[in-house]
Amino acid sequence: MTVTATGLTPEQKRKAKDGYLVLRDFFTLEDAQTLRTRARELLEGFDLESHPKTKFSTGEEVDHVGDDYFLNSGDKVRFFFEETRAEGAFDNEGNLKVDKVCAINKIGHALHELEPAFKELSMRPRVKQVVESMGFEDPRILQSMVIFKQPEIGGRVPPHQDSTFLYTTPLSAMGLWFALEDCTPTNGCMHFVPGSHKTVPVYKRFVRKPGNVGTTFITLKDGIKEPPEDAYVCEPTPVGSLVLIHGSVLHKSSQNQSNKSRWIYTFHVIEGNAKYAPDNWLQPTPEMPFTKLL
Repeated sequence: MTVTATGLTPEQKRKAKDGYLVLRDFFTLEDAQTLRTRARELLEGFDLESHPKTKFSTGEEVDHVGDDYFLNSGDKVRFFFEETRAEGAFDNEGNLKVDKVCAINKIGHALHELEPAFKELSMRPRVKQVVESMGFEDPRILQSMVIFKQPEIGGRVPPHQDSTFLYTTPLSAMGLWFALEDCTPTNGCMHFVPGSHKTVPVYKRFVRKPGNVGTTFITLKDGIKEPPEDAYVCEPTPVGSLVLIHGSVLHKSSQNQSNKSRWIYTFHVIEGNAKYAPDNWLQPTPEMPFTKLL
């Protein structure tokens, strides 16, 4: 779908009511190469020996994302390894089994402010027009990431809703997901349950524990039944695609079982006039408040 000079077309807005929208050819192959090159430079440049082996997962086991390195990453560029597991980046003794460039799950969370190439894409007029046409009045960027589905070890992301992690009142989170490489059924493309943002309430939150001593999930509503496996729609997205993701829509991705990587860049926006929960895991800092997009 082609984006007009004023944002989304009426047809695209209707399609977005599914809770997500795929916009192919939103940015160029040259753009994707520029971001991949910079991401690789960052991967190659960090010091493995002095680096904490902090891992990341969106699953229920969250102790490994409760340390200061993770909690204080909102205004920094930091590196998070794939989970420790037999088929992953580490062996049972915690030794890295693969090259460090292939061991990272993601880089986050302030690329949109601290890395010029990522900032330029995030602040483009076309991006602003799309966000504005989705009804945002004062959108704020609050986190950005490069997520790597590394060949054969890139981990599964279980079904989740982004507002679980970026909770506002009223709910307002939206993800912008840029395919830096072809995303296919075999290397971990996205799966969505169309319309689930209307039928499945946000029933849990990912929060800081009191005293900032870690993170945990808290339940907002009991007895919520998620849709069955066959309700998910596979959405392959070629390089250059932008995917808009409603904060309440259920989505997931499978483990990368192929020999091809699946690199993406993503950032999230919230409505600036919504109340941002003070116990959300990610918090702004005086040095870096959430970024005004418009």
